[in-house]
Amino acid sequence: MPSPAEHDGAGPETGAGSTYHIDTELAEELARLIHQNRLAIEAMGGIFPDELALADGARVLDLACGPGGWVLEAAFTYPQAIFIGVDISLSMIEYARAQAQSRRLENARFLVMDVMKPMTFPDASFDVINGRLLSSFMLPAAWPELLKECWRLLKPGGLLYLTDTEGPLTNSEATERFFALGFQALKRAGQSFSPDGRHIGITPQLTHLLRQAGFEQVRLHASALDWSSESPAHYSFFKDVMILLQVSQPFLIQMGLASKEELEHLAQQALAEMQADDFCGLAVAVTAWGQKPA
Repeated sequence: MPSPAEHDGAGPETGAGSTYHIDTELAEELARLIHQNRLAIEAMGGIFPDELALADGARVLDLACGPGGWVLEAAFTYPQAIFIGVDISLSMIEYARAQAQSRRLENARFLVMDVMKPMTFPDASFDVINGRLLSSFMLPAAWPELLKECWRLLKPGGLLYLTDTEGPLTNSEATERFFALGFQALKRAGQSFSPDGRHIGITPQLTHLLRQAGFEQVRLHASALDWSSESPAHYSFFKDVMILLQVSQPFLIQMGLASKEELEHLAQQALAEMQADDFCGLAVAVTAWGQKPA
């Protein structure tokens, strides 16, 4: 059970007011995030990009954990450590808690908190903090405050890991056009580091953000997952993108980038092209990490 200092924080129960632009109450989005976690761990090459020795009782925090897949996998891999996931969505946390209970992972805990606000943990609570794909909701101006909060929560010598992506690369014209609309939407919403909205712009920023926040021994690791038509990962990644093409449409319409009819037509084109025998796709993940001085 969590200690009194680890009670559920004040995050909205439904994620109302969140800058994550896909409805987390959709069953399709829950399924996509569960599936996406497995792909992300595979793309990264494991729980952490380097060999990490966690001492008995080490405490690890996962930011914006969603349905908890990374925490559950990490808790199974490192049974001697304690993993705590926080997310703004109550439905995501309830799902994660149920999964931890069904798998009897007593070292996996989940709390409702908004990581864009101060978290209700004491100073120096964690040995490691992990954040994956935070660009899906983070405002550029909010990053320094988040890293300042991570600094507060880390013990001296603690590590902060940040993993993100610029989105998949493909030879499908329709798929590329759809993702380009997504990048433009993030730019219009003020959630992009890109100067022109052609990308998200987060991956070149990761090491800079860490150094700017005072972290030392900053390192970078890039990995890629091939999801071309003949690859083992093709169908899994295709399913993830297939759902994303649907659940992201309301945001693109809201940003005034296309009509529902145009997006439906483009999605159908993309699905057909992704199933072609000559389809090529690559997903690149970048992890940067640094250490709080001991």
